[in-house]
Amino acid sequence: MSKMASNIKASFVVVFVFMLTLNAFIGGIDAAGECGKTPIRSAAASLSPCLSAAGNAGAKVPPTCCTKVSALIKSAPKCLCAVLLSPLAKQAGIKAAIAITIPKRCNIRNRPVGKKCGRYTVP
Repeated sequence: MSKMASNIKASFVVVFVFMLTLNAFIGGIDAAGECGKTPIRSAAASLSPCLSAAGNAGAKVPPTCCTKVSALIKSAPKCLCAVLLSPLAKQAGIKAAIAITIPKRCNIRNRPVGKKCGRYTVP
């Protein structure tokens, strides 16, 4: 197996395990949480293109990630924070201090600058 195929397979496994774990952890909190009518697991799944950028400040943020984050900020900004701060997100390699910078790295104009997200502040 080539190194690229191996990396793709490993990335898929990480995303898949993250989503399964997140689903198991928050499966019962969907109805009235920070994500409103959107189940938090669906919100988390929609952010899967952001995985590499959420764990590495030097990684380029994929355009699909920026689109998803922008849409989530418009519809449910608290939901983004809830997903980023979940313990299982940390287990998946998401570093909240880095992930919180994604809206700025995407040049999202309507990001909630100065808004607190746990102990982090949106830049």
